[in-house]
Amino acid sequence: MRILLDTHVWLWWLLGSDRLPTRERRALDRLASRAELRLAAVSLWEAQMLYAKGRLVLDRPFDVWIREAAGAAVVEIAPLDVEIVIALNGLPASFHGDPADRLIVATARTHHFPLATYDRAIRKSRTATIWKAR
Repeated sequence: MRILLDTHVWLWWLLGSDRLPTRERRALDRLASRAELRLAAVSLWEAQMLYAKGRLVLDRPFDVWIREAAGAAVVEIAPLDVEIVIALNGLPASFHGDPADRLIVATARTHHFPLATYDRAIRKSRTATIWKAR
């Protein structure tokens, strides 16, 4: 089962945050071992923005970390393409104003990936299938 990680879930998982329950961490580890984790390209930009603002603290230079964190052994990057941009039109006008979140949801919908997220607005909107750890 391929799943799409919201930016915060990807970061929590990689950085060992206790905000990610152990059950989910283990499930993500299993999915990663089978190359089933996906990440929307916009999440790379979000990580850089967090780093630039000092909200993402790393134990090595950003360029080294991002290459590892986005490497093929960790996740497959789902590029931003025409189909994802078209899918933005299918989102309700009332849905999330955050452009990155809109692109993440559109990516999940386009590729039919369940989305691993704790974002309340996304979960409440029911615009994407939410992943549940097994």
